[in-house]
Amino acid sequence: MKTPIFLALDVDSNKQAVELAKKTAEYVGGFKIGPRLSMKYGEKPVSQLADLAPVFVDNKYYDIPSTMEASVRASFDAGASFCTIHAQSGPEALRRMAAVEAELNDVRPFKILCVTILTSFDQGSLPVTQKTNPIPEQVMALIEQCRSCGLNSFVCSAEEVENIKKRFPDTYLVTPGIRLPEDAADDQKRVMGPKMAIDLGADALVVGRPITKAENPALAAKKFFESL
Repeated sequence: MKTPIFLALDVDSNKQAVELAKKTAEYVGGFKIGPRLSMKYGEKPVSQLADLAPVFVDNKYYDIPSTMEASVRASFDAGASFCTIHAQSGPEALRRMAAVEAELNDVRPFKILCVTILTSFDQGSLPVTQKTNPIPEQVMALIEQCRSCGLNSFVCSAEEVENIKKRFPDTYLVTPGIRLPEDAADDQKRVMGPKMAIDLGADALVVGRPITKAENPALAAKKFFESL
């Protein structure tokens, strides 16, 4: 990635996604797409966007191990350089994903990112089964299990980055919930500015609505780029 910014293309039209990608390509290092596009267009957005920059398929696979493996392989075959699974998938699935990641990296660079606790949650809004322990403890426990199974790339909030990097400096951390001071938080609960997140140890940032909803997306992307 030429810059540590993924643009989250959470839009309804493949044409709109490609147009936004072309407008912002000077300032972002990759593009993230999720079910909102892939359910409509299949692998087409991935292959088109991969011609411009690395693509991050964010479908957060969480299923039985064989289904997860097939989904990861399909993301890779479509042209993705990154995809997400849930860190809570359990050791059997995590070990299998680590083997798949190693195999695919013999073909070309590819990371499986393990999603810890979504940035739309704070302690008070966690699901009932996750309310007992503080979020930072849960995130660290998930990272420990994933690492023990052979996976070392994660999605977490910027609030957890510093402690993770102190304990595990070799982790690759992607942080959503990135906002400039003037941006609305929307439905994100654990947010942080781009420069601070990078300074704490984030390897890549995910920025969506502050750019895609801006009157001038290219200018908005430039602001995030220059803030770094």
